[in-house]
Amino acid sequence: MRATVIHGERDVRVEDVPDPVLREGGSGRDAVVRVVAACVCGSDLWTYRGVQPVRSPKRIGHEFIGVVEQVGDAVEHVAVGDAVIAPFYVCDGTCVNCRNGVSTSCLHGGWWGSRDREGGFADGGQGERVRVPLADGTLVVVPDVDLESESGRALVPHLLTLSDVMGTGHHAAVSGGVGPGSTVAVVGDGAVGLCAVAAARRLGASRIVAMSRHPQRQELARELGATDVVPERGDEGVARLKELFDGVGPDVVLECVGTAESMDQALRSARPGGQVGFVGVPAGGPELPVRTMFDTNVGVRGGVAPVRGYIEELLPEVLDGRLQPGVVFDLELPLDEVAEAYAAMDERRATKVLLRP
Repeated sequence: MRATVIHGERDVRVEDVPDPVLREGGSGRDAVVRVVAACVCGSDLWTYRGVQPVRSPKRIGHEFIGVVEQVGDAVEHVAVGDAVIAPFYVCDGTCVNCRNGVSTSCLHGGWWGSRDREGGFADGGQGERVRVPLADGTLVVVPDVDLESESGRALVPHLLTLSDVMGTGHHAAVSGGVGPGSTVAVVGDGAVGLCAVAAARRLGASRIVAMSRHPQRQELARELGATDVVPERGDEGVARLKELFDGVGPDVVLECVGTAESMDQALRSARPGGQVGFVGVPAGGPELPVRTMFDTNVGVRGGVAPVRGYIEELLPEVLDGRLQPGVVFDLELPLDEVAEAYAAMDERRATKVLLRP
């Protein structure tokens, strides 16, 4: 089959790789999924840019939806022919961490493009097929949907966001304590930040400020629920947010970038006693300024988003059209043009790119 392999900084290729197969002699809990759509994540760009070095060529991609082609003997809840959403990690759904709502810390889980706990290789998501370990815990079945019908194709971008960015934006909002009447600012206008805007609206925020200097992304933010847009950054951005909210700042700031500058922006923008919900993948920088947090009583909560636990909550609203986060995809390319997909996102010519194998 064909799949994406990253060789080094700004060197992404589509190559022939072995077809995935169910593991012989394993637990029988695998499935093989034919990928209908995958995408490039903002976090993939840290590897693409060389911030996270590539020591040897490796498979990449962690967001996909598709159709089940094979299942192991022990798989009970996923069947051949099912349309499924795969979260950006593998989990069993039964260990103590999964039961506590933190499936990203599954005691038996793992990550796409690496070895699983039984020694088998879990394919990267940016390819034609994927062997899925722990299929019952990992995959979410989309009931009564044919992804290749006209109506199913229209749902594909929205369903694909549930594998990562919509659930991650939702995690930021939940971690920050967004609720009815909350005032919210979102730092970051990538796909996660835009989905955080949608999540804040869904949870009842009364006012949502998107911090963005990009006209197209400003427009998307307003479509998804932003009531205000602030293009300023740094001290000017902090001052503008405080001006908008009684001179003290919003109740909640959602940090969706992962740099030292974005976290500083978030912490200094929240009102005293407010909260920062953070989901930006850390990309280096100073540790949290405990003195600032002590002086302002601003709390920080968040981390890698356990999106598997959110999919079934968000899915019904995607299926009935109330939630349409797929608008964050503003470029669609065939898998063979994955190098252009990465370049377009790296150069901010695209917010998020959908790939069709």
